[in-house]
Amino acid sequence: MKLIYSTLVLCILLVASSSCDQKKEYDCKEDTEAIENLLENYILANENQDFDLIENIWAPDDDIILYGTDSDERLMGWSNIRDAIKNQFSHITDTYISASNQLIKINCTGNTAWFAETLNYNYMYKGVAHKYEGLRFTGVVEKINGDWVLVQAHLSVPASVGIGKK
Repeated sequence: MKLIYSTLVLCILLVASSSCDQKKEYDCKEDTEAIENLLENYILANENQDFDLIENIWAPDDDIILYGTDSDERLMGWSNIRDAIKNQFSHITDTYISASNQLIKINCTGNTAWFAETLNYNYMYKGVAHKYEGLRFTGVVEKINGDWVLVQAHLSVPASVGIGKK
């Protein structure tokens, strides 16, 4: 009886300890590619001012959040993010965005991931060219109904704080 109990416990422990790693190995490449495509679509949607694509990228929920580059830009919920994006699209043109230093990590259950990348963001505003270089874009994506969508994002501009300079 003791042998049966010990064997059963050992089998349960082996299955429990390896299930997360097996799922991660199995889904990781496909999910990473899907998230890479989502982030590429985010760039394309902004460059082309494709609002329909933007709607497919963000979860349509009230508890998603976007922190923008302005100190008071904390957009909570899809309706606020939607309005801000529409406003941005009405003021800027000729957007070109390039991404680098992309990092994507997926949790072991394959339903949540986080990312970080650097963006160079170029656009025209009132006929004048503007750019952000080294814009940091980080966030969280969630797999909902088989599709990866943004649920949290943060854009920040690096600042030179003058540490060590005279």
